[in-house]
Amino acid sequence: MNHPHDALGEPVCHLVELLPERPVAALVGGRQVAIVRTHDDRVYAVGMWCPFAHANVMARGLVGSRERDGEQVPVIFSPMYKQAYDLETGVCTTDAGAALGAWRVTVRDGHVHVGEQVVAEAPPRLVRAALARAS
Repeated sequence: MNHPHDALGEPVCHLVELLPERPVAALVGGRQVAIVRTHDDRVYAVGMWCPFAHANVMARGLVGSRERDGEQVPVIFSPMYKQAYDLETGVCTTDAGAALGAWRVTVRDGHVHVGEQVVAEAPPRLVRAALARAS
């Protein structure tokens, strides 16, 4: 039987629990994601795994903006090596071959729901294969 929140994604938290520009970590569908609320109350979800640092650190990143095509876009900066990632796509602003991945986010009745992944990580993480080799 489908859960009533399935169409919206997994309920993660209340919007008021997210402080603007203070990322938080969440586990969604077994994946670690960083949830970010901006000052204009937009909410984004990107992968926690920084492809440069090789660590789940993005919820400790700083939030800001970068100019793209004459417009400011929200970004999150890796706390390790300071790469900026577009919060809408998860793609690195200086290396399009690197991406955190991005998830669909819906805010309904004050609740934040994270849905399916809409942009893949790059390079892809082969977590299961690495764990199988380690055992």
